[in-house]
Amino acid sequence: MAVQLNHTILSARNRQESADFLTGILGLSEPVPSEPFLAVPLSNGVTLDVLEVSEPIASQHYAFLVEESEFDEILGRIRQQELPYWADPFHRRPSQVNDWHGGHGVYFDDPNGHRLEVLTRPSTTNR
Repeated sequence: MAVQLNHTILSARNRQESADFLTGILGLSEPVPSEPFLAVPLSNGVTLDVLEVSEPIASQHYAFLVEESEFDEILGRIRQQELPYWADPFHRRPSQVNDWHGGHGVYFDDPNGHRLEVLTRPSTTNR
């Protein structure tokens, strides 16, 4: 079997709130309980396993590759919820969308301070 990413753990102060945020903003199906996690399934078979923790949370970066139509829907939900967003990972270009790699991309934060990215073209050419 080829090596594949199966899941990663996303730390949260409230796992339900975080899982609902992810599924709502990204337009995904409901999270699946898989104790002690709430698993958020992605279309490529990978899951984000949301784990509730009480210790401080280190910010992580999660990037989601989507189709142009999905990007427009997600950006619409970001704007509808009045979430701050940026065209760059350093938060220097607020309320803008980038056009890197011939596609579109945007960065925003989840309720735990994780940096989320939605992009329509891979950031490297070897994919």
